This record gives sequence, C-alpha cells and structure tokens, in this order.
Amino acid sequence: MRTITPAELADKLAKNEEVTVLDVRSPEKYNSYHIESEHIHSLNIEKTAIFALHDDNNYGKISSLPMNKEIIVTCTTGNSARKCADILSAKGYEVTLLSGGITAWKENNQ
Repeated sequence: MRTITPAELADKLAKNEEVTVLDVRSPEKYNSYHIESEHIHSLNIEKTAIFALHDDNNYGKISSLPMNKEIIVTCTTGNSARKCADILSAKGYEVTLLSGGITAWKENNQ
C-alpha cells in the first residue's frame, strides 16, 4: 500500500499539483472539516459504500472515482481509510493512503 504523509501532501499542494482526495468519513464530519485547496478535487463517499464494493460480486465501480489517477484516501485516523484503500486497490483504482488521516493533517497544517 502506497502512503503519503501530511507533509508530502502539503508539498504537492504547494507545487500546485492537482490531487484527488477521497474522504470516507460521514458527511457530518466531512462538512465540519475536510482538506481543502484550489488544487484538490475533494470527494466524500462514506466507508460503508466502499465496503459494499467489497461484497459486490459484479466487480462494481464508483463512477465518481477516477480510474488511472491517484486517489488519496483519508478518514479520521487512517484505519477505515486503509480498509477502503485495500478494497479500491483490488478494484483497480490507484490509491494512496494519507498517513494518520485528518488528525495528522490538522496537526501538521495548522
């Protein structure tokens, strides 16, 4: 599993790199706080929707997620995001886990 630290993500944003961030927390938590930048394409898909993909024998996809483009997956601490990243990776998505999740991001970027 590829990982990216909050500092490495901040460097990408400082270099104006376009990134896709998938936040798998609840909409309430996402709406309260999520990683924002003009160079981030931010998506909020709850982890339960990702877990449902794991149970889909038809090898389902989520249409809002780009194929063949890095998706940085995050949650509060990284545990749920890791499970989601494993499932998405098995479905053919290019995923990278944000180490420490939103908690680590906040600690490193405030």
